[in-house]
Amino acid sequence: MDQEKLLTRVREIERQIAALPRGSLTVKKVNGREYHYHRWTENKKRHEKYLPFEEVEDFRQQIAHRKELESELKKLRRGMPHIPAAADSFHTNIRTGPSLRRFSEPVRGYEKRECYQALHSFLYGEIQDKVLILYGLRRTGKTTMIRQILAEMSDADFAKAAFIQITAKNTLADVNQDLKCLERQGYRYIFVDEVTLMEDFVEGAALFSDVFAACGMKIVLSGTDSLGFLFTEDEQLYDRCILLHTTFIPYREFETVLHVRGIDEYCRYGGTMSLGGMRYNETSTFANKERADEYVDTAIAKNIQHSLRCYQYEGHFRHLQELYEKNELTSAINRVVEDINHRFALEVLTRKFHSNDLAISAGNLRRDRANPTDILDRIDLQAVTERLCELLEIREKSEQAVALCEAHVREIREYLRLLDLIQEIEVVSLPDVNRKAARTVISQPGLRYAQAEALVSSLLLDSVFNNLSLTERSAVLARILNEIKGRMEEDIVLLETKLANPGKQVFTLQFPVGEFDMVVFDPGAGSCSIFEIKHSTEAVPGQARHLTDVGKCSDTEHRYGPITGKYVLYRGESHAAGDIQYWNVEEYLKSLKDCRKMG
Repeated sequence: MDQEKLLTRVREIERQIAALPRGSLTVKKVNGREYHYHRWTENKKRHEKYLPFEEVEDFRQQIAHRKELESELKKLRRGMPHIPAAADSFHTNIRTGPSLRRFSEPVRGYEKRECYQALHSFLYGEIQDKVLILYGLRRTGKTTMIRQILAEMSDADFAKAAFIQITAKNTLADVNQDLKCLERQGYRYIFVDEVTLMEDFVEGAALFSDVFAACGMKIVLSGTDSLGFLFTEDEQLYDRCILLHTTFIPYREFETVLHVRGIDEYCRYGGTMSLGGMRYNETSTFANKERADEYVDTAIAKNIQHSLRCYQYEGHFRHLQELYEKNELTSAINRVVEDINHRFALEVLTRKFHSNDLAISAGNLRRDRANPTDILDRIDLQAVTERLCELLEIREKSEQAVALCEAHVREIREYLRLLDLIQEIEVVSLPDVNRKAARTVISQPGLRYAQAEALVSSLLLDSVFNNLSLTERSAVLARILNEIKGRMEEDIVLLETKLANPGKQVFTLQFPVGEFDMVVFDPGAGSCSIFEIKHSTEAVPGQARHLTDVGKCSDTEHRYGPITGKYVLYRGESHAAGDIQYWNVEEYLKSLKDCRKMG
């Protein structure tokens, strides 16, 4: 190899090494569980950073590849002892070329989320002085979408692409220098991951749009700090960014992207890109309460706390400043999320559990071919329910470790709404339309189910229930969890219908006796549709009794115009029964389209 080619090879290896992490991978065991850490030495000090399990294998490959390159570089330098230092050494962890190819290839065969097309349109659309912000909670597919679009790039475009992995030790000055270097080398497509980890990001975020995007670079900023991006848009980037949010994953994507079918499976695991076999995350984020609690802590509570800490001088803390200073903010956020789910479980038991026809459930259990039982004929279910509610109230009072005022709760819920984690569904009453109420829906159903299931299971360990046989306890638990899934099915339908119909009003309509589970009112057309939502696989005449109630329909039409459709959404096959349309709930949810605009 001649000197010029040798020098070119050396420079290429140096660039690749600069883009790979230094140090080593270490494993610690705590209470029998393994935790992985990135360990490196800098300025004669040892540093460690925790690595999530899903990142370990990729990190191990990067470390191994760096060692291979360092060994090759050492051999090459033996023949060229006076090679000067590279002029373009990177300050951040940057992947380009073969390293980037290894990073992107594994996801080539993955199904794509619906918002992937917006990312594609931005990269290959007209040049504009804007950056794309791809943001959302952990495990909602952000990095996977970036890897997918890299994997499908032409060789010419891929040669101009770079992926920058930001760490907390990086500064905006580091990124600025690296972007200048990449610009000199002709790079056009730049992906900057976890950019909000930089403490000075919000101060100079306009750098990305005003300097580099304005010069023709297509820049995608991604990360889990959703609030940080929203604060930045409001205070720095203004109209120079496009927002693309990934947190909400509707049922249709749960089925088409992850190939997991059924509303019950969505109730148990929906909300993150998990439970996908060999694709996306193999294990459900919400497989049990421990994993769900970890998600609340790391993906939600610490997300909010990080945002407020980084942008505290902009006044975002408000009433939460005192909790932050006392190191109780994360605990308070967790408490609010748990309280939302606690009140949900309590409402299911006090209202839904009593209102359903117990005889239907008892008959279904008696006719069960696999495991018939007459347990609900023999159990005093009202007494069981009253005891559960009593225990829930006791738990509510005993777990108030953090004293929260109404202002704390209001502001935390405001941030949860900004994260797309919760939505309020209006509950309207007739004839008293001035009485306002709402039900809080959590957009990640698996989180709600895991916490509700654990709550109910723990209550069933009470001494009253221990007097029941195992079969009886199991039957009571199954009945309660079935009711919880039924209520969750209502929430899912209401939420997804609301998001798919931004120009319409979607609400629950209550009467002095009974209710329509969902009304979709079209102000433009002056008409409405009414729905009952049932967690059942069988069509029973009683399911439509409110829809056929002349008085209820007359009152509804007086307020909301002609009723253009009457529907029962359930888990059985779609069919018509007179003027009532029975519609399979999964088919209904798949028919909806997300009409929210990209910001």
